[in-house]
Amino acid sequence: MEKYRDVDEDELLKKLSEEELQRLEDELEELDPDNALLPAGYRQKDQTKKAPTGTFQRDNLLAHLEKQAKEHPDREDLVPYTGEKRGKPWVPKKKVVDPILEDVTLEPELEEALANATDAELCDIAAILGMHKLMSNQQYYEALGSSNIVNKQGLNSVIQCTQYKPVPDEQPNDTDVEETLERIQRNDPDLIEVNLNNIKNIPVPVLKAYAEALAENCVVERFSIVGTRSNDPVANALADMLKVNTTLKSLNVESNFITGPGILALVESLQSNTTLLELKIDNQSQPLGNKVEMEIASMLEKNSTLLKFGYHFTQQGPRLRGSNAMMSNNDLVRKRRLEEGPIFPKCRTNV
Repeated sequence: MEKYRDVDEDELLKKLSEEELQRLEDELEELDPDNALLPAGYRQKDQTKKAPTGTFQRDNLLAHLEKQAKEHPDREDLVPYTGEKRGKPWVPKKKVVDPILEDVTLEPELEEALANATDAELCDIAAILGMHKLMSNQQYYEALGSSNIVNKQGLNSVIQCTQYKPVPDEQPNDTDVEETLERIQRNDPDLIEVNLNNIKNIPVPVLKAYAEALAENCVVERFSIVGTRSNDPVANALADMLKVNTTLKSLNVESNFITGPGILALVESLQSNTTLLELKIDNQSQPLGNKVEMEIASMLEKNSTLLKFGYHFTQQGPRLRGSNAMMSNNDLVRKRRLEEGPIFPKCRTNV
């Protein structure tokens, strides 16, 4: 290795021919043939030396490929095909029907008796005849506990399942978005709860208008926008609203598209809010991550008024810190209720 340290690179490059220099340039060029994210033209250098013959003509190319495929000789089969059929052809089995059963007809009196028979009588007949599949689950268990059925030894658990009625879907939210916004803006005294859950077509500017209206509203106590496709701009608007609102007690933004910065803005706004008692932020489209959860836990420890926080922490450390903070806040409320006195700012060391 010592003899290569004093080699003059410029001297070596002067001795190389044009062909050798071109090969060296090809080797040093930064190309990655294994990178599937690059276009095909960037994975390997174009080494075509021929001049272009003209513009691309798709029909001529397809005709040339078809002609080339037809002129190419076919590969001979290892075992030549002769068309000989081997084995026996498949013939479906014929169902044997008892001719006696085809001609069975009941007397009018028996048909009338079967039509007017009760469930217990039909279960008794099915048990005697061994026709267990004619019974439903409910009829089977009622027959076992019934005292009117004489023959219970013929009952079998291999029976027909009960057909349950389908459960209808939940009715869509019929809240009028524009009318509700106007009622919030004019401080309607009858509007205490606003529920916009699962309304998919609310534009982002309208949701921001709701946040701005709630900033000046003094009546609404519960606001829920679950499944409304809200994003970070909506979360930032709600965070600005919480800094000045003194009436809202419950805020629910679950099942939306809010990311970590938007969630942190909401939780951080609680430092300026002392009236919000419940905040739900769970089930967002993207996981928040360990760093965001640690910051949320730190902010919850600094808050002394929030009583319910709806979020499932993925890490054990932030989960314990958050739950301890909520337990401490609820203990403060319990002490205030027992003492019937004013609540003082929380001190972690004295709790």
